[in-house]
Amino acid sequence: MSTTQTYAVTGMTCGHCESAVREEVSQIPGVEQIDVSASTGTLAITAGGPVDDAAVIAAVDEAGYQAARN
Repeated sequence: MSTTQTYAVTGMTCGHCESAVREEVSQIPGVEQIDVSASTGTLAITAGGPVDDAAVIAAVDEAGYQAARN
């Protein structure tokens, strides 16, 4: 059963920002779908099961932005 988790991401301003976040988050095992929007500052991931929030926040940090679970 897939689960969706949403996060607020700060610092994104453009499509390149979205791509950077998507690239890092896509490396987390189990992540099936990533929806990220610079205009709304949101990140939603769909995975086969729960994904560790710390892993998602660390991936967003690696891309150069900050995230917090909604």
